[in-house]
Amino acid sequence: MKILLTGASGQVGYELERSLQGLGQVVAVDRRRMALDQLDQVRQVIREEKPQLIVNPAAYTAVDQAESEPQLAHRINAEAPAVMAEEAKRLGAALVHYSTDYVFPGEQPGARREGDATGPANVYGASKLAGEQAIIAAGVPHLIFRTSWVYGMRGKNFLLTMLRLAKEREELRIVADQHGAPTWCRTIADSTALVLAQARGGGAEWWQDNGGIYHLASQGATTWHGFTEAILAQAGIDCRLVPIASSEYPVPAKRPRNSVLDSGKLMGRFCNLPTWQESLRLCMRS
Repeated sequence: MKILLTGASGQVGYELERSLQGLGQVVAVDRRRMALDQLDQVRQVIREEKPQLIVNPAAYTAVDQAESEPQLAHRINAEAPAVMAEEAKRLGAALVHYSTDYVFPGEQPGARREGDATGPANVYGASKLAGEQAIIAAGVPHLIFRTSWVYGMRGKNFLLTMLRLAKEREELRIVADQHGAPTWCRTIADSTALVLAQARGGGAEWWQDNGGIYHLASQGATTWHGFTEAILAQAGIDCRLVPIASSEYPVPAKRPRNSVLDSGKLMGRFCNLPTWQESLRLCMRS
């Protein structure tokens, strides 16, 4: 099987290139060959490679910047996946795509399930929801994995930012009223590979029976403050943490107060998912 992997230089794409190796020939591309804001280029690469499977972790992820660049965010997060879905359908291929907890408004308590009503609170979430809808509308065999609070040991993410700031400052003021599940990028990649291993040899019938939207996030929940406490404890860094309300840290894009995802559907059908604490420990060891 030929697998076209986008966003190979990103934190999830980097891990996927490793995790997918046993499933087929992985053709990994980054923005130098496939820039998602260049839709003709997206179409051209897919037609050149003719994959049986497209795996798309590439995205516009600058949540605050998206508020001032809504057209660019929509092109990358909605229009580009739409092109991928159209081309995959033309080839008879399948598409794996990644979305976000930010498609939900985040005002209700409890963990969100796949069928719960969406209602993004910011431009980024709206662009990702539009991408989901475009893939579904195309009628292509697909898996859409919604994940949350993605981090890793490369790229730009909350974990690396906290490690850097804690070494530079004596005190950090961290938001303590937003809840979610930090999810290691390697957890996302390895879980994707486990799901796709079950799809091998299943053909169109497998995708018809198992395709759709799944939540893929670490188990449990915490706040940004709680996540930071755990990061610094694992790293052995002594820095005073002050919990604050989100209103004390104004940013351009509104964040959900509760973006915990219920991943029971995926775990019941495919594979188990670790707790966020377990994943963080393994990530820091790596």
